[in-house]
Amino acid sequence: MSISPQQISTSQISVNGIAIEVTRKPIKNLHLGVYPPEGQVRVTAPSHISDDAIRLAAIGKLAWIKRQQTNFQAQPRQSEREMVSGESHYFLGQRYLLQVVELDKKQRKSHIVLQGRSTMTIYVKPNTTSEKRLEIIQKWYREQLKALIPTMLDKWAAIVGVEITDWGIKKMKTKWGSCNIEEKRIWLNLELVKKPLHCIEYIIVHELVHLLERNHCDRFKSVLDKVMPQWRLFRDELNSLPLGHDNWK
Repeated sequence: MSISPQQISTSQISVNGIAIEVTRKPIKNLHLGVYPPEGQVRVTAPSHISDDAIRLAAIGKLAWIKRQQTNFQAQPRQSEREMVSGESHYFLGQRYLLQVVELDKKQRKSHIVLQGRSTMTIYVKPNTTSEKRLEIIQKWYREQLKALIPTMLDKWAAIVGVEITDWGIKKMKTKWGSCNIEEKRIWLNLELVKKPLHCIEYIIVHELVHLLERNHCDRFKSVLDKVMPQWRLFRDELNSLPLGHDNWK
């Protein structure tokens, strides 16, 4: 059953000086999460749960919340990308140095070529702005991730034992992926294209398992343990890699 916007309400409470964003909707269980880039705390709770009950739940996880916030604040971040030669860019976990080459009038449209495992060359028309160069690389990133996902989804959906009706790619500020359980649709963060393949697979598996178990409970973790025993290592690696600057604007 889908949830209408009229059934959702948002508010904010404070616990020991930590601001917590609360979203209430007609669900069965309370979920508390800490999200990048600065460790914002968000709670999704059943509609009938009081602020005091949410505070008690947060107090019980206060030490965990503070550890997560510390980890996020210590996570390395890229500076704003200027799209100039010599700048570092990432693709599937590999660091590349950008090389900007201007095309002449007879050459074809702007494109990107990887040279070995060290150089990412972007061919652009003369006087192309940094903003346009960024658009070109983002489009290329989307195309590469879009080509990778179907095989991974087919493989892991069969292993997990679920089916999905649709999937998509979009930029997300606080999640690597999301899942609409009712519609069996999965969304993946475009920033994943910069991460190692096994980290991308971990997020895919994570979202597929949500089709079996909505919450991050013991059953959810036991299914992950069964289908991907190394998932905790992959999660920790993903959360230690540099955050892209433009992902957190």
